[in-house]
Amino acid sequence: MKQQKARKHRLSTKDQMTETDTQPPADAAARRAVQPVICYPTQTLPQPDLVLYKGARATATKVGETVVPPRQAQCFDVSAGQFFRISCPEGSQVGDFNLHSAHDPAEHFFSGKSRALHGAHLSTGDRLWSRLPALRPLATIVADTLDWYGIDAFGGGVHDVIGTRCDPYTHALLSGGDQYHHCCHSNLTRSLAERLGLSRAAAEPLVHDVLNVFMCTGFTRDTGQYFMKASPARQGDYLEFFAEVDVIGNLSACPGGDCGAIHSSDVAQCHPLLVEFFAPAPGSLDSWQPPAVNAYDGSHGP
Repeated sequence: MKQQKARKHRLSTKDQMTETDTQPPADAAARRAVQPVICYPTQTLPQPDLVLYKGARATATKVGETVVPPRQAQCFDVSAGQFFRISCPEGSQVGDFNLHSAHDPAEHFFSGKSRALHGAHLSTGDRLWSRLPALRPLATIVADTLDWYGIDAFGGGVHDVIGTRCDPYTHALLSGGDQYHHCCHSNLTRSLAERLGLSRAAAEPLVHDVLNVFMCTGFTRDTGQYFMKASPARQGDYLEFFAEVDVIGNLSACPGGDCGAIHSSDVAQCHPLLVEFFAPAPGSLDSWQPPAVNAYDGSHGP
Protein backbone atom coordinates (compact mmCIF):
# COMPACT_ATOMS: atom_id res chain seq x y z
CA MET A 1 0.00 0.00 0.00
CA LYS A 2 2.83 2.40 0.89
CA GLN A 3 4.53 1.70 -2.46
CA GLN A 4 1.29 2.44 -4.33
CA LYS A 5 0.83 5.74 -2.46
CA ALA A 6 4.41 6.76 -3.21
CA ARG A 7 3.99 5.90 -6.88
CA LYS A 8 0.74 7.86 -7.09
CA HIS A 9 2.40 10.88 -5.46
CA ARG A 10 4.94 11.01 -8.27
CA LEU A 11 2.41 10.82 -11.08
CA SER A 12 1.23 13.91 -12.93
CA THR A 13 -2.32 15.16 -12.44
CA LYS A 14 -3.29 13.76 -15.81
CA ASP A 15 -1.95 10.31 -14.97
CA GLN A 16 -3.69 10.31 -11.58
CA MET A 17 -7.01 10.63 -13.43
CA THR A 18 -6.46 7.17 -14.93
CA GLU A 19 -6.73 5.05 -11.81
CA THR A 20 -6.42 1.75 -13.70
CA ASP A 21 -2.84 2.67 -14.68
CA THR A 22 -1.77 2.32 -11.05
CA GLN A 23 -3.47 -0.98 -10.19
CA PRO A 24 -1.01 -3.83 -9.55
CA PRO A 25 -1.31 -6.90 -11.76
CA ALA A 26 -2.11 -10.29 -10.32
CA ASP A 27 1.55 -11.33 -10.46
CA ALA A 28 2.89 -8.09 -8.91
CA ALA A 29 4.53 -9.90 -5.98
CA ALA A 30 6.29 -12.32 -8.31
CA ARG A 31 7.62 -9.47 -10.47
CA ARG A 32 8.98 -7.66 -7.41
CA ALA A 33 10.61 -10.87 -6.18
CA VAL A 34 12.86 -11.21 -9.24
CA GLN A 35 16.45 -11.33 -8.00
CA PRO A 36 18.70 -8.37 -8.92
CA VAL A 37 21.76 -8.76 -11.12
CA ILE A 38 24.88 -6.61 -10.70
CA CYS A 39 25.17 -4.50 -13.86
CA TYR A 40 28.97 -4.36 -13.92
CA PRO A 41 30.64 -7.40 -12.32
CA THR A 42 34.07 -6.12 -11.27
CA GLN A 43 36.06 -9.36 -10.98
CA THR A 44 38.13 -8.36 -14.01
CA LEU A 45 38.38 -4.66 -13.12
CA PRO A 46 42.06 -3.68 -12.70
CA GLN A 47 42.67 -3.31 -8.98
CA PRO A 48 44.90 -0.71 -7.32
CA ASP A 49 48.00 -2.00 -5.53
CA LEU A 50 47.05 -0.70 -2.09
CA VAL A 51 50.02 -2.44 -0.47
CA LEU A 52 52.39 -0.56 -2.77
CA TYR A 53 50.56 2.71 -2.15
CA LYS A 54 50.62 2.16 1.61
CA GLY A 55 54.35 1.55 1.54
CA ALA A 56 54.96 4.66 -0.55
CA ARG A 57 52.72 6.73 1.71
CA ALA A 58 54.79 5.69 4.72
CA THR A 59 57.85 7.33 3.10
CA ALA A 60 56.04 10.49 2.00
CA THR A 61 56.70 13.99 3.26
CA LYS A 62 54.33 16.91 3.20
CA VAL A 63 55.10 19.31 0.36
CA GLY A 64 52.25 21.81 0.61
CA GLU A 65 48.69 22.59 1.55
CA THR A 66 45.77 24.80 0.59
CA VAL A 67 42.79 25.96 2.63
CA VAL A 68 39.33 26.18 1.06
CA PRO A 69 37.37 28.96 2.80
CA PRO A 70 33.73 28.39 3.83
CA ARG A 71 31.25 28.91 0.96
CA GLN A 72 34.10 29.18 -1.55
CA ALA A 73 36.05 26.83 -3.81
CA GLN A 74 39.74 26.43 -4.53
CA CYS A 75 41.66 24.64 -7.28
CA PHE A 76 44.90 22.79 -6.62
CA ASP A 77 47.41 20.77 -8.64
CA VAL A 78 48.76 17.33 -7.77
CA SER A 79 51.45 15.46 -9.71
CA ALA A 80 51.03 11.81 -10.66
CA GLY A 81 52.43 9.61 -7.91
CA GLN A 82 51.69 12.05 -5.09
CA PHE A 83 49.08 11.81 -2.35
CA PHE A 84 46.54 14.43 -1.31
CA ARG A 85 44.31 14.54 1.74
CA ILE A 86 41.02 16.42 2.22
CA SER A 87 40.23 17.01 5.89
CA CYS A 88 38.00 18.92 8.30
CA PRO A 89 40.45 21.11 10.26
CA GLU A 90 37.86 22.89 12.44
CA GLY A 91 34.56 21.00 12.33
CA SER A 92 32.14 18.96 10.26
CA GLN A 93 32.00 20.28 6.69
CA VAL A 94 30.85 18.81 3.38
CA GLY A 95 32.96 19.34 0.26
CA ASP A 96 31.88 19.11 -3.39
CA PHE A 97 34.84 17.76 -5.33
CA ASN A 98 35.68 17.95 -9.06
CA LEU A 99 38.77 16.36 -10.60
CA HIS A 100 40.38 16.97 -14.02
CA SER A 101 43.35 15.70 -15.95
CA ALA A 102 45.89 18.52 -15.76
CA HIS A 103 46.80 18.02 -19.44
CA ASP A 104 43.21 17.99 -20.71
CA PRO A 105 40.61 19.42 -18.29
CA ALA A 106 37.85 18.02 -20.50
CA GLU A 107 38.96 14.59 -19.25
CA HIS A 108 37.32 14.86 -15.87
CA PHE A 109 35.77 12.73 -13.17
CA PHE A 110 32.84 10.57 -14.32
CA SER A 111 30.69 10.17 -11.21
CA GLY A 112 28.07 8.04 -12.97
CA LYS A 113 30.51 5.37 -14.12
CA SER A 114 32.37 5.47 -10.80
CA ARG A 115 29.01 4.86 -9.11
CA ALA A 116 28.19 2.01 -11.50
CA LEU A 117 31.54 0.33 -10.82
CA HIS A 118 31.95 0.92 -7.09
CA GLY A 119 28.55 1.82 -5.65
CA ALA A 120 26.72 4.91 -4.47
CA HIS A 121 29.29 5.80 -1.80
CA LEU A 122 33.06 5.55 -2.21
CA SER A 123 35.77 4.55 0.24
CA THR A 124 39.23 2.98 0.44
CA GLY A 125 40.22 1.11 -2.73
CA ASP A 126 37.61 2.79 -4.92
CA ARG A 127 38.73 4.95 -7.82
CA LEU A 128 37.66 8.19 -9.46
CA TRP A 129 37.26 7.21 -13.13
CA SER A 130 37.43 9.75 -15.93
CA ARG A 131 34.78 10.38 -18.57
CA LEU A 132 34.62 8.66 -21.94
CA PRO A 133 36.59 8.02 -24.06
CA ALA A 134 39.59 7.87 -21.68
CA LEU A 135 37.78 5.99 -18.87
CA ARG A 136 40.81 5.55 -16.65
CA PRO A 137 41.40 6.18 -12.95
CA LEU A 138 42.38 9.75 -12.19
CA ALA A 139 42.85 9.01 -8.49
CA THR A 140 42.44 6.18 -6.00
CA ILE A 141 41.12 6.51 -2.46
CA VAL A 142 43.79 5.13 -0.13
CA ALA A 143 42.48 6.13 3.32
CA ASP A 144 39.12 7.08 4.83
CA THR A 145 38.60 7.79 8.52
CA LEU A 146 34.83 7.40 8.01
CA ASP A 147 34.94 3.94 6.48
CA TRP A 148 33.41 2.64 9.74
CA TYR A 149 30.09 4.33 8.93
CA GLY A 150 28.87 1.89 6.31
CA ILE A 151 25.16 2.12 5.46
CA ASP A 152 22.88 3.30 8.26
CA ALA A 153 19.29 2.35 9.08
CA PHE A 154 17.95 5.08 6.78
CA GLY A 155 20.00 3.82 3.83
CA GLY A 156 22.51 6.66 4.21
CA GLY A 157 26.25 6.47 3.54
CA VAL A 158 29.21 8.86 3.32
CA HIS A 159 31.15 10.26 0.30
CA ASP A 160 28.41 9.87 -2.29
CA VAL A 161 28.46 9.91 -6.08
CA ILE A 162 24.69 10.21 -6.42
CA GLY A 163 24.19 13.93 -5.80
CA THR A 164 24.99 16.38 -8.57
CA ARG A 165 26.10 19.47 -6.51
CA CYS A 166 24.00 22.36 -5.25
CA ASP A 167 23.54 24.84 -8.08
CA PRO A 168 22.00 28.30 -8.57
CA TYR A 169 19.64 27.11 -11.31
CA THR A 170 17.83 24.59 -9.12
CA HIS A 171 17.93 27.11 -6.27
CA ALA A 172 16.23 29.71 -8.46
CA LEU A 173 13.69 27.13 -9.67
CA LEU A 174 12.67 26.11 -6.16
CA SER A 175 12.86 29.57 -4.59
CA GLY A 176 10.91 31.47 -7.21
CA GLY A 177 13.91 33.20 -8.78
CA ASP A 178 16.24 33.96 -5.86
CA GLN A 179 19.79 34.69 -7.06
CA TYR A 180 22.32 32.86 -4.87
CA HIS A 181 25.97 32.82 -5.96
CA HIS A 182 27.64 30.55 -3.40
CA CYS A 183 26.11 27.26 -4.51
CA CYS A 184 28.88 24.72 -5.08
CA HIS A 185 28.33 24.85 -8.85
CA SER A 186 29.02 28.59 -8.88
CA ASN A 187 31.96 28.22 -6.49
CA LEU A 188 33.51 25.54 -8.70
CA THR A 189 32.89 27.62 -11.82
CA ARG A 190 34.67 30.67 -10.40
CA SER A 191 37.67 28.74 -9.14
CA LEU A 192 38.11 26.70 -12.35
CA ALA A 193 37.80 29.83 -14.51
CA GLU A 194 40.58 31.45 -12.48
CA ARG A 195 42.81 28.35 -12.60
CA LEU A 196 42.44 27.85 -16.37
CA GLY A 197 42.39 31.54 -17.32
CA LEU A 198 38.95 31.21 -18.89
CA SER A 199 35.80 33.25 -18.68
CA ARG A 200 33.21 31.86 -16.31
CA ALA A 201 30.97 31.08 -19.28
CA ALA A 202 33.76 29.01 -20.87
CA ALA A 203 34.68 27.24 -17.63
CA GLU A 204 31.15 26.36 -16.56
CA PRO A 205 30.65 23.43 -19.01
CA LEU A 206 33.73 21.77 -17.50
CA VAL A 207 32.17 21.73 -14.03
CA HIS A 208 30.74 18.27 -13.50
CA ASP A 209 28.90 16.01 -11.08
CA VAL A 210 30.86 15.65 -7.89
CA LEU A 211 32.19 13.36 -5.23
CA ASN A 212 30.36 14.69 -2.17
CA VAL A 213 33.19 14.41 0.34
CA PHE A 214 31.97 13.86 3.94
CA MET A 215 28.31 14.22 2.88
CA CYS A 216 25.87 11.63 4.28
CA THR A 217 23.15 10.79 1.76
CA GLY A 218 20.83 8.12 0.43
CA PHE A 219 17.39 7.56 -1.07
CA THR A 220 14.21 7.42 0.99
CA ARG A 221 12.61 3.99 1.15
CA ASP A 222 9.07 5.20 0.42
CA THR A 223 9.39 7.84 -2.34
CA GLY A 224 12.94 7.13 -3.56
CA GLN A 225 13.97 10.76 -3.05
CA TYR A 226 17.56 11.85 -2.56
CA PHE A 227 18.11 12.84 1.07
CA MET A 228 20.91 14.30 3.15
CA LYS A 229 21.57 14.18 6.88
CA ALA A 230 24.17 15.70 9.18
CA SER A 231 27.63 14.48 8.22
CA PRO A 232 29.27 12.17 10.76
CA ALA A 233 32.63 13.86 10.03
CA ARG A 234 34.31 15.59 12.95
CA GLN A 235 37.40 17.75 13.31
CA GLY A 236 40.37 15.80 12.00
CA ASP A 237 38.48 13.35 9.78
CA TYR A 238 39.94 12.94 6.31
CA LEU A 239 39.72 11.26 2.92
CA GLU A 240 43.05 10.61 1.20
CA PHE A 241 43.83 9.96 -2.47
CA PHE A 242 46.68 8.78 -4.66
CA ALA A 243 46.97 10.77 -7.90
CA GLU A 244 47.19 8.28 -10.78
CA VAL A 245 47.85 11.05 -13.34
CA ASP A 246 48.65 14.76 -13.12
CA VAL A 247 45.39 16.27 -11.90
CA ILE A 248 43.67 19.55 -11.10
CA GLY A 249 41.43 19.25 -8.07
CA ASN A 250 38.58 21.70 -7.50
CA LEU A 251 36.95 21.65 -4.08
CA SER A 252 34.00 23.69 -2.76
CA ALA A 253 33.27 24.04 0.96
CA CYS A 254 29.50 23.63 0.66
CA PRO A 255 27.30 26.50 1.92
CA GLY A 256 25.24 23.87 3.73
CA GLY A 257 28.02 23.18 6.25
CA ASP A 258 27.46 19.61 7.46
CA CYS A 259 24.24 19.50 5.34
CA GLY A 260 22.18 18.45 8.37
CA ALA A 261 19.38 20.91 7.66
CA ILE A 262 19.85 23.00 4.52
CA HIS A 263 22.19 23.78 1.65
CA SER A 264 22.68 26.86 -0.55
CA SER A 265 22.42 29.06 2.51
CA ASP A 266 24.24 31.87 4.28
CA VAL A 267 22.68 30.73 7.55
CA ALA A 268 24.22 27.27 8.05
CA GLN A 269 27.38 27.04 10.12
CA CYS A 270 30.29 26.40 7.74
CA HIS A 271 33.94 25.54 8.24
CA PRO A 272 36.97 25.54 5.94
CA LEU A 273 38.40 22.43 4.33
CA LEU A 274 42.12 21.63 4.26
CA VAL A 275 43.92 19.93 1.37
CA GLU A 276 47.43 18.64 2.06
CA PHE A 277 49.94 17.24 -0.45
CA PHE A 278 52.50 14.49 0.17
CA ALA A 279 55.38 13.31 -2.05
CA PRO A 280 56.71 9.77 -1.54
CA ALA A 281 60.42 9.04 -1.35
CA PRO A 282 62.26 8.41 -4.65
CA GLY A 283 62.13 4.75 -5.62
CA SER A 284 59.11 3.87 -3.51
CA LEU A 285 56.87 3.65 -6.60
CA ASP A 286 59.30 2.11 -9.09
CA SER A 287 56.86 -0.69 -9.98
CA TRP A 288 53.96 1.71 -10.59
CA GLN A 289 52.93 3.19 -13.95
CA PRO A 290 50.28 5.85 -14.65
CA PRO A 291 47.18 4.24 -16.21
CA ALA A 292 46.77 4.32 -19.96
CA VAL A 293 43.61 5.58 -21.59
CA ASN A 294 40.87 3.04 -22.32
CA ALA A 295 41.68 0.32 -24.87
CA TYR A 296 38.51 0.67 -26.96
CA ASP A 297 39.42 1.78 -30.49
CA GLY A 298 36.65 4.36 -30.77
CA SER A 299 35.40 3.15 -34.16
CA HIS A 300 31.86 2.33 -32.93
CA GLY A 301 31.52 -0.38 -35.52
CA PRO A 302 31.27 -0.41 -39.33
